[in-house]
Amino acid sequence: MKFTTEEKSWILYDCANSAYSLIIVTAILPVYFKFVAGNADVSASDTTAYWGYVSSFSTLIISILAPFLGTLGDYLGNKERFFRYSLFMGVIMTGALFFVPTNQWQLLLIVYTFSHIGYQAANLFYDAFITDVTENERNNLVSSYGFGIGYIGSALLFVVVMVLINTSTFGLVSSTQTIRLVFMMTTLWWLVFSIPMLRNVKQQYGLLKPRSPLKESYHRMIKTLKEIRNYKQIIGFMIAYFFFIDGVDTIVTMATAFGVDMGVKTSTLLLVLLVLNIVAFPCTLIYGWLAQKYGTKIMLLAAISIYFCICIYALFMKTVLDFWILGLLVGSSQGGIQALSRAYFARIIPKKQANEFFGFYNIFGKFSTVLGPILFSITTQLTGHSQLGIASLALLFLLGGFFMLRLKEAPLVQNSKE
Repeated sequence: MKFTTEEKSWILYDCANSAYSLIIVTAILPVYFKFVAGNADVSASDTTAYWGYVSSFSTLIISILAPFLGTLGDYLGNKERFFRYSLFMGVIMTGALFFVPTNQWQLLLIVYTFSHIGYQAANLFYDAFITDVTENERNNLVSSYGFGIGYIGSALLFVVVMVLINTSTFGLVSSTQTIRLVFMMTTLWWLVFSIPMLRNVKQQYGLLKPRSPLKESYHRMIKTLKEIRNYKQIIGFMIAYFFFIDGVDTIVTMATAFGVDMGVKTSTLLLVLLVLNIVAFPCTLIYGWLAQKYGTKIMLLAAISIYFCICIYALFMKTVLDFWILGLLVGSSQGGIQALSRAYFARIIPKKQANEFFGFYNIFGKFSTVLGPILFSITTQLTGHSQLGIASLALLFLLGGFFMLRLKEAPLVQNSKE
């Protein structure tokens, strides 16, 4: 399949931001923060709690701002401008992690918070740009290639990072200096792969800017909330998305803790994480190709079904091999369900209000991460078995699949009234 310059540029940004997600948010910074806080005699339990508070706070901030930022971004020219502001905020703050002293854990948390807010805000505008860079009949493949390239790109950088950390940059510097060097490498990776997006992607759909954009954005947001019942397919999908993406995110979030409970070594956990990203690359592209052939709704239901089976399989897990199988199953469908959700939503919303609606999409995706961990934690505590905690998440996929079944296939052509 041949991609336009705009499509290629948009796809490459997924490669840019996925490195931040894997290396900064998931793999390296949480461990480094515990080291820095430990140097200041902060207890292990407190460091874990502080990290959780900051992660929740940054997510809460962007979730509250998302609808308003999205509405404001729908005015012609604003989507590009706000994307740049968010991107540079995230990039600069990520680079600033390099300069934080190894005993300033409070400063490290503050810098990370701003970098994470910039990262999440940029993603809001990036997702909404899919309506500008491609047509409905191509967005399954374009969205899937974005996630696929993101997985393989972040995996490649992760391999380099692990080699440097395990060798202390081939014996040239200390392990602490190596990790700080990794922060700068991630910053440069994010910035370099963002350049095509900054140069080639422009806002094609939008609203004429009024005299008072802030006031008008607020009124538009309130009006949409009042009239949301008229958007039956949109609200129906967001309800389904709330449940099944909650299950997906919870499995990813709790996988490490689940692996530790099973006795899986840390080195094995990191290796599974790497292989998961590699497997996700071709599988995500396959999902996009199958969605073009059989429909986005059908393939979303297929991915939901696989995740349901993952939850049931967790009941029978006993060995490290079982954990590997679980990781491969997650890798087979994680990118597909995320990419097709974005593509399906882009097809059913008015293109001129894409940012506004992706703001609400962002809220549902962020707040969905509350229910799953609570369900997992309560079930695990009551039963004493984390396997039953994973199995309990099957309820979320049942609900997500139920609401998804009630929806129509996303249209290939926008409604002329929109």
